[in-house]
Amino acid sequence: MWRDIPSHLVKFISLYNVLNKSTSEASVNDITASSASDTHGTDRLAHFFAAFNLFQLIRRINTRQARLHFIGSYSRIPLEKMTEAEDHGTKHARHTNGKVAAEVSSVEDVFDDTYKEKEGPKPPRQIVWKNVALMTLLHIGAMYGLIITPSASTLTLAWSVLCFLVSALGVTAGAHRLWSHRSYKASIPLRIFLATANSMAFQNDVYEWARDHRVHHKYSETDADPHNAVRGFFFSHIGWLLVRKHPDVIEKGRKLELNDLKADKVVMFQRKYYKPSVLLMCFFVPMWVPWYFWGETLWVGYFVPGLLRYTLVLNATWLVNSAAHMWGNRPYDTTINPRENKFVTFSAIGEGFHNYHHTFPFDYATSEFGCKLNLTTCFIDFMCYLGLAKDCKKVSRELVTARVQRTGDGSHRSG
Repeated sequence: MWRDIPSHLVKFISLYNVLNKSTSEASVNDITASSASDTHGTDRLAHFFAAFNLFQLIRRINTRQARLHFIGSYSRIPLEKMTEAEDHGTKHARHTNGKVAAEVSSVEDVFDDTYKEKEGPKPPRQIVWKNVALMTLLHIGAMYGLIITPSASTLTLAWSVLCFLVSALGVTAGAHRLWSHRSYKASIPLRIFLATANSMAFQNDVYEWARDHRVHHKYSETDADPHNAVRGFFFSHIGWLLVRKHPDVIEKGRKLELNDLKADKVVMFQRKYYKPSVLLMCFFVPMWVPWYFWGETLWVGYFVPGLLRYTLVLNATWLVNSAAHMWGNRPYDTTINPRENKFVTFSAIGEGFHNYHHTFPFDYATSEFGCKLNLTTCFIDFMCYLGLAKDCKKVSRELVTARVQRTGDGSHRSG
């Protein structure tokens, strides 16, 4: 492509000389013979197209370089070390069973290796005592719910499991894969269901959850990461919710482009009515349904499908931020800390393939293994089958293989 530039460049320079000459001649002779004018006009037209071709050629080169920079920036590996297969994988989208290979990300979830932590002492840690008290009471209530679980009916236990799965999907399929990464498209009915399920999960509204998660990916394991795992297991698991955010987290969060979230009426409606939706979906509905339909006590309904279920969903999500950044293998990229952790994969219904996810954050499945240990991917696939979701972004097998060979730790298995 580059070797085509000289010929176009010569024509472009020639065009400049012709235009410059014609301007000088016009100042001396206001009238030109019609035949000469026709010839001169033809030359101008030819040179114009030569300049246009040069512009298009340079634009294509710049686009290619930008696309390569995008793929390369998912890890902290220099771009020039990309393999030919990875380069090829960035240029060819494939459409198979409704899935599309992603060439570019539609959101700001790409690691920014230009960010540098500020030198000097860290800002003082400010404990939010109200959050400490609430989290303490919540976990005490969950422990009590665990103690009285044997007294709950079989239907109540089944209802608790269903509430766990629904609220978990509100986070994994909703706030995470749909709204944080835009890895697939969802119809309005599905978006309403996921936003409602997200209120049942009670982990901040979709807008705030997605904003913080994009900051987490863009500045992973730095001061600008809301739950920076470098600060230890406790901080990345729950401690980050008990203290004021680091100033860099707030600063970088404000600079993110979030117009896609602001334009989503479902997201903004949920944000506007978030508190009443949480009271209804997270606490009242889980408690009321067992009492009304099969005569369970409100006491058991509140503590088992209510507080115990809610606390389990919280900790399953938090394990992705903590355990999945510390323990496990790194078959895709050893230059980053996120790991593949089977326990987290099981507890967070498919979110434990974390080394893969941070390497390819735009992949709707967060894994190359489809529905294997990945209930969230099964759910999205089923929604696609029903026509409620579409355009699932998927990384090509060739690109995954090339990345494994280049930056993996050698532990990769094909299935």
